Amino acid sequence: MKENGIYAATKIFTGLEWLEHHSIIVEGGLIKEILPTQKLIAPITKTFECLIPAFIDLQIYGAYGKLFSVYPEVDALQKLHGYCADGGANHFLPTVATNTNKVIHNCIDAVKEYWQKGGEGCIGLHIEGPWINKSKRGAHQESSIHAPTLKEAKGLLEYGRDVIKMVTLAPELCSKDIIELIKSYGIMISAGHSNASYQESIQCFNDGLITSITHLYNAMSPLQHREPGLVGAAFNHQTVMASIIPDGYHVDFAAVRIAKKMMGKRLFVITDAVTETNEGFYPHQLSGDKYESNNILSGSALNMKKAVQNLVQFCAIDLDEALRMCSLYPAQALNLGNELGMINKGYRADFIEWID
Repeated sequence: MKENGIYAATKIFTGLEWLEHHSIIVEGGLIKEILPTQKLIAPITKTFECLIPAFIDLQIYGAYGKLFSVYPEVDALQKLHGYCADGGANHFLPTVATNTNKVIHNCIDAVKEYWQKGGEGCIGLHIEGPWINKSKRGAHQESSIHAPTLKEAKGLLEYGRDVIKMVTLAPELCSKDIIELIKSYGIMISAGHSNASYQESIQCFNDGLITSITHLYNAMSPLQHREPGLVGAAFNHQTVMASIIPDGYHVDFAAVRIAKKMMGKRLFVITDAVTETNEGFYPHQLSGDKYESNNILSGSALNMKKAVQNLVQFCAIDLDEALRMCSLYPAQALNLGNELGMINKGYRADFIEWID
């Protein structure tokens, strides 16, 4: 969030268009006006070559040696914020993969404490599992995976009220009553680590209960010619969104291009980034430009700036659209598209300098 002032730039990407020689006037943390620099009366606070909307990462697990589920504490969130900001993401959802209730509760407590101490950037918490399908668990801890009861779901949702912002689950293992309960708390529900059929997936999307898919292609029923699966449902639906990890390991860059052609503005980027650790359920170890846990691909070494570069260089996606995939579209997925993801009058003053 920029302080009050006037920020001039040779080029500004608003999220919709490029402006040349314009300035952004910030008051009270919000964008008051965007004007041609030559029309300014007041002095300029700072000048940049290029400004763009800040990125938003809705799935990241840890940074700089502190995996959040192992270190559910303020310092881990501060490190996450620093890592995200270094990659251009001013906002993030720390994520806890399948784990015990105690660990999940500790993560909720840590987010609350972080906010109380004035911590910046953290939007809330993303809980990925344990309500997922064992057959599509990937690197998730099998012993903790299970289908929830209404009582369990209610208890977690109450404990994490206003902190939990996103839940990844397997819709085929969660009753409609439970999914509706989660939705009633204003939480974004994403299908992931799921073996749902095409018809099961489409029905959930049509009901409006599930609005997103977690890391498209990875850990889900694939697109096959006789059973299109969750991937096929994502391609064919008109409104459901999906996150994708464009690191070249989780998804081949050709598959990213295919998904983009099929989904257009419904596809957004997550880093799925982890950090090295020998503790907890997930002993992530760096292997080249990716992480593995127990010899299974378990996370990326991406940041959002690198993701943009990959989209442009390897996926033939225009820079404008690559920037939107990392800013506007994740904001829209989390229903924050009227305040984040664009440089626009009335929006939060949440922009960064872009150096290609």
